[in-house]
Formats: sequence, C-alpha cells, structure tokens
Amino acid sequence: MDISLQNVGYFYSKDTPFEKRALQGVDATIHSGSYTAIIGHTGSGKSTLLMHLNGLLKPSEGVVRIGDTTISAGTKTKGLKDVRRHVGIVFQFPEHQLFEETVVKDIMFGPMNFGVSEEEAKRRAYELITLLGLPEDVAEKSPFDLSGGQMRRVAIAGVLAFKPSVLILDEPTAGLDPRGRKEIMELFNHLHKKEDLTTILVTHSMEDAARYADNLIIMSNGTSVMTGTPEEVFADEEKLASYRLGLPRSVQFQRDFEKKIGRKLSDIALTEEQLAEFIAKAALEEGADSC
Repeated sequence: MDISLQNVGYFYSKDTPFEKRALQGVDATIHSGSYTAIIGHTGSGKSTLLMHLNGLLKPSEGVVRIGDTTISAGTKTKGLKDVRRHVGIVFQFPEHQLFEETVVKDIMFGPMNFGVSEEEAKRRAYELITLLGLPEDVAEKSPFDLSGGQMRRVAIAGVLAFKPSVLILDEPTAGLDPRGRKEIMELFNHLHKKEDLTTILVTHSMEDAARYADNLIIMSNGTSVMTGTPEEVFADEEKLASYRLGLPRSVQFQRDFEKKIGRKLSDIALTEEQLAEFIAKAALEEGADSC
C-alpha cells in the first residue's frame, strides 16, 4: 500500500484566535514494502504528519493518498475505517493504552472491533504471544501484572492482531534501556521482513534510522526538507547541521577516521559493523601501499 502526500498543510484550531500552523507544503512518498524513517526535532511536525498517515487528521491543505483512498482538504472522505484497519500505529508508551482484564482479551479487542470473529481473534492473539517472545502463561494474566517490556509487547500485539499492511512506529523505544531498545527495534525489523510490512518509524535516533530504514524523510519547521536513502541523506553533513541534526555515531566516527588518514573511504558506514569492516579494509590497503 503506497502512501503519498502532496503539498500537505495543517492548522490546529483553524479559523480561531488559537490557530497554529503545524504543517506546510509537505511532499513525500512512502512505497509499499519500504522501511521509512521520519526524523526531526521536537516541534518539526513529525507527530502531526504521522496522524495524517491513517486519517486521524485530515489535511487543511493538499492531498493525502493512502492506497486507493484520497483524503483532501474541504471534502468528505469515505472508507476511513478500512484505512485504519490497514494502517496500524504503535504510539509512544503504547502500554498506557492497555485496559482489558487479561492479555489475550486486550490483544483480541482490535480485530474484534473490525469484525473478526472471537475464535479467529483468539487464534491471532495466541499466535502473536509466541511471535513476540512472550511466555505462554501470560495469556490469562492481567497485563498490569507484567514487566514494562512485556506490557509494551502486549500493546504491540494488539496493533498487529488486526493484520495491518502498514505499521507506524512513533518513538517505539521511548523509556527503554539500551538492551530493551535494541530488542524492540530488532523485533520490528523481523516483523517488517516476515510480514512484508510497510514500516514507518518516527524517531530522534539517527542510529536506528541508519541501521533499519531504506528511506528517510527529514522534517523541519513543519515541512519535509530532505528525502532520500540513508547514504544520500547522511552524506550531506552540512545540510543536516542546518536543521540541527547530527550524523549517526558510526558515520561521525568514520569522518573523524578519514581526517586522520587523510582520505575518504569509498562508502558510508551506517552501522558499527560496517564501520569495523571499512576500517579493517582501509588498514589492509594502507599496509599494502607501504610495502
């Protein structure tokens, strides 16, 4: 399911004394099956943009196309329930949205709300409990008796249970320790590949964007200012700096290393593993040149 935005603008409290522009002239395309990261500082428009991607907000200007559904300013839109069935959002601290008395009932709620039978919803719930690495015995427990990390996985399962084709992740690692962040991001990457999802990650982390995404959208002051692959975007250090954004640690270390050896490496190291490989290769080349 492709998603495109054409000249999208949005005002909060439009036509009131409290009117505030949040988006202006946003153009972006998110292709089906891609892993796209949306990056920007607080106040850049990331969260407002996110809520346009499944019709939670309707543009004040421009057009949003989600699959075959067109949402445009000043017109009524049909089929939004179907859009929301196909586009799932994992909000920040999703565990705060848990409410049912047992884990299995909480996971079942979403699909049953979209018309899935109780039997099928339960089958999906147990399948997801296993897929997300939760112990089987949590099914009949209260979600509020689980650890923080387990509660987050239950909340994620509740979104996955209605089988969205697009998964939007709004700062999904907020509040987790480094180990928990890595586990959750690896889980989403696994799901992206296994379920052939279109994944959209809203993040402050340049490291996560570099490691997992194949397309980046940079937001600043309510508009999209850069788009491209991680290699393309992170190659333009000066432009990123003008939007008060830095490089991933691996790329920054690479730049420092290049200054020391007096030459550029042939590729950009988007991860620590790539960086180690590139430095080892450069060391071998230096050794060969000195012989």
